[in-house]
Amino acid sequence: MSAGTLLLPWTFSAILVGGFGFDVASQVAGPSDMLVVLPSTGVDRGPPRPLPFFYDLYTFRGEGGRTTVVAAFAVEAGELESERVGDNKRYRFSVALALADTVLRSVTNRHDSVFADIPGRVRDEHLLCTHIEVQAPPSHDIQQRVTMIDATKAFVGQMYWKNTRIPDYSGTELMLSDVALGQPDAPTGWTRGEATLALLPTSLFPSSAFDVYYEIYNLPVGNPYTTEVMVERVAGTSRTTAEDREPIRLLFAGESTAVADGTLPELRRVESSLAEGSYRITVTVEDLSTGKTASRSRTFEIHTSWRGATMVPALQVQPRKG
Repeated sequence: MSAGTLLLPWTFSAILVGGFGFDVASQVAGPSDMLVVLPSTGVDRGPPRPLPFFYDLYTFRGEGGRTTVVAAFAVEAGELESERVGDNKRYRFSVALALADTVLRSVTNRHDSVFADIPGRVRDEHLLCTHIEVQAPPSHDIQQRVTMIDATKAFVGQMYWKNTRIPDYSGTELMLSDVALGQPDAPTGWTRGEATLALLPTSLFPSSAFDVYYEIYNLPVGNPYTTEVMVERVAGTSRTTAEDREPIRLLFAGESTAVADGTLPELRRVESSLAEGSYRITVTVEDLSTGKTASRSRTFEIHTSWRGATMVPALQVQPRKG
C-alpha cells in the first residue's frame, strides 16, 4: 500500500478520472464528474488532515473476458468525524477505486458512499469495513488509486496509489483466483454466488478462526481433485519468543462440480488461532486426472489486540447530469 498525496476532498473525483496524465477514453461503473463535498453543503470545515485507512484488492473471473475487481476498505472509527444520533454515533464517508490502463489509455472507476450508525460505546479502534466491485479489462499496465473521504468534515481524506496488474482469467488452463479472507459466519458482507464473506484488512487480522474463499477455473466437471490450504508464518516476523509452529495444512478431496463457465467456488474455514505476526496462506489445487496444478498465495498480519469490526454496505454515487 503506497501513500499518495493528501488532496482537498472535493478535488478527489476529478483527479481519479482525469489525473493520470492522459484523456479518459472510457469510464466504467463510475461517475464522469462528481463533486464529493461542496463548500455550500454546510459540512463542517477545518484544517486539512489525512485519513489513514486499510485496503485490499481481490480479482476473480468476470463476464465477457473481463475481470471482477473487489476493493475492500476498512477505517478505524476514531479516524472519522461523527454525529450524535440518539444513543448512536453516525459516521459518513465515501470510497473510490480507479484503475487506469496506461497502455490503452482508459479508466475503470467507481465511487460509493457509506453511512453507519454505531453504538456510542464503540472504541476508536473499532473497524468500519465496506467494499466496492467493478468489472475491468485485464492488463499488465495498471495504475491503481484508492481513496477515502470523510463526508462529515471537509478537508479530511487520503489517497493511496500503486502500479499493478489485472490478471486474465479467460484462458482454458487450470487457474485459481485471488485468495480472500474474512470473518466466519458473516450475515452481511461481500457476496459472490452463494458465499458471503466479511472481508477484513489483511494487514490487521484477528487471532481467531477465519474463512477462506477462492475460485478454481477450468477444472472439468467430474474430474477428481485435491485442494491444500497451507498457513505458514513468514520467517523472522514473530512478535513472541516462542518458536515458530509447523505450518497448518488442510487437505480436501472431491470431484469437480464446476458451473457452465468452468468456475468452481470454494469457501473453507481455518479453525486454528494464530499468534501475533505475519503469515502466508497458500492454496494449491491438483487435477488428479491430468496431474496439473495451480497455486495462489496471500500474506496477512495477525494482531492480538483486535477491537472488532462492523460491515457496512456502500451505495453507489450516481453520475451528475448536465
